[in-house]
Amino acid sequence: MANPLRVLSLAANPRTTGVILAIDYGNKRLGLALSDKFGVTSRPYATWTRTNRRRDLARLRELVRQQKVRCIVVGLPLHLDGSASEMSEEARSFAARVEKALGLPVEMMDERLSSWEAYETISNVGSNKHTRRGASGRADARQKTPLDEIAAAIILRDYLDRGRVRTGPRA
Repeated sequence: MANPLRVLSLAANPRTTGVILAIDYGNKRLGLALSDKFGVTSRPYATWTRTNRRRDLARLRELVRQQKVRCIVVGLPLHLDGSASEMSEEARSFAARVEKALGLPVEMMDERLSSWEAYETISNVGSNKHTRRGASGRADARQKTPLDEIAAAIILRDYLDRGRVRTGPRA
């Protein structure tokens, strides 16, 4: 059985300001998203190809410093029925390493269906755009939006929404 998600959230405290970083953890890539400093909006930031633990943590440390991150949210991959998936323990272990190495609070956030929603978002955006044509008249290659950073933005959006629901509307 999966450990329950932390009940108290930094997003629930409207007086706390600072950027929140969300990570969609994977074996090959890390999808990253950032909030604004008030914890209201979520935006995709980047998709990093993983290299090794030391290098991944060094890159995260630098990002945290540059963006003035106050906490980190790591997606917790669960099955649709809420049971732990094969990646759940890896994500928890990664979150513990990040918390220890960076000295910031790290929370786990249920990420069920975030990758599916990210794929749907990209598909819908792609189907609504017209193909651009270059000066030669040929269709330009579309820049592919990385799925991992959109999934991270969805995880972060859900985390921020969860904090707003618990505290009610902000005056």
